[in-house]
Parts: sequence; C-alpha cells; structure tokens
Amino acid sequence: MQASWHCFSYPRTENILNNIKYITMKSTLLVWFSFLLFAFVLSVPSIEASTEPVLDIQGQELKAGTEYIITSAIWGAGGGDVSATNKTCPDDVIQYSWDLLQGVPVTFSPASSEDDVIRVSTDLNIKFSTKKACDRSSVWKIQKSSNSEVQWVVTTGGEEGNPGCDTLTNWFKIENAGVLGYKLGFCPKDICPSAGLCRDVGIYFESNRGRILSLSDKLSPFLVVFKKVGPLSSSI
Repeated sequence: MQASWHCFSYPRTENILNNIKYITMKSTLLVWFSFLLFAFVLSVPSIEASTEPVLDIQGQELKAGTEYIITSAIWGAGGGDVSATNKTCPDDVIQYSWDLLQGVPVTFSPASSEDDVIRVSTDLNIKFSTKKACDRSSVWKIQKSSNSEVQWVVTTGGEEGNPGCDTLTNWFKIENAGVLGYKLGFCPKDICPSAGLCRDVGIYFESNRGRILSLSDKLSPFLVVFKKVGPLSSSI
C-alpha cells in the first residue's frame, strides 16, 4: 500500500505545478491588460482636449460666422481690444492701448467646414467684419517683418478658405491659456506638414505703428478673451 501511494503522488504534484503555471500566466496577462487599459484611459483627456470648444466671456461656445471682439484678458493693464490700423495698407492688426476703445469685430472660419463650433488648437481663418483703410481682403495673415526685433507681423489681405501650403500664412489657432483665458497662435502643420514656423502671437510696440500683433520668440503670448457682438456692440 505504501509503494502504491508513492506511485500516485507524482502525477498529483505535476498537476499542481501545471495549475500554478496556468494561474501565473493568467495573472501576467491580467497585469498587461490592466496596464493597457490604464494607458488608454490616460489618453482620453488629451483626445477630449483637442476637441474642446472655445468659450466667450459669457461661457457660450464660439460659433463660425458669428461676430466677436477680441480683447485683452488682463483688463486695465494689458491694453484693450484688437483692431486694424488706418495708417498702412494692408492694415496692420493692432491692439488698442486703452480699454475704453472698442475694437473691430471678427469672425472665425475653421479649416474643417463640418463643425460650426470653434475649437481649441484647430486651424482657422480670422476676418475683420468691416474694412478700414484698405480696399483689400480683411482676412488675417502673417507677413515678414522688416523689423529685426520680430520675425513676422499680423496684417490683413489674406485668403479665406482653401487650406493648403499655398495659403499657410492665413491660418491661426486659439489655444487654452488656463484661468486667464486664451492665446492666439500660428502653427499650420495640419494645413501644410512642411511648415516649420510655430509661434504664439504677441504684442510688439512701435512708436509709429502702435501695438502690433506679431510673431517672435522674444514676445510673451497675447492673452485674450472673446466678447460676442450684441445690440450694445458696434465697430468703430
């Protein structure tokens, strides 16, 4: 009987070892699955952030084709609304130095016409609703600067629509700047993959031209908010 008992002990031990191996494999797979699931969950906020709508000062989503006034997010210290100068042609895009001067309304047109909501980090055209000095397009674009302090200035005379490398100077972005509001940027890599320029829009002061919206790695971002044009708003 004792010999017979030893005869059956080996298969039982082998079964136990096999079960341990099986459980270990399942545990390893479960750990890997949990890791992949965790990585996926972490990626969800970034996906949502890329489709986050831009909000005006009333907390409403910005809509394509609707008129808004772009103004400094820092009232009383950061200057006033955005307007167009009447000293040059094409018009420079400038910021008033005084808070009480009302700017010229703009409209936004996203590169993708499938959505009428203006969203963070998406390429869009910005267009003044009324023309100033020039009888030219009032669509914003960047133009090479003759000033050594800034590389590019924002002017008018751009082309609306037709996203591609031929129109890359006409596309801007609205980026989230946290609790202070938003900032304007230029980085048309989605429009033209070969485009190498990515900069925040800042403010550069020239004595004969005023506070010009410009692109330079030496400038701080121009922090802005958006006011929807209503019955009490009108362009100057």
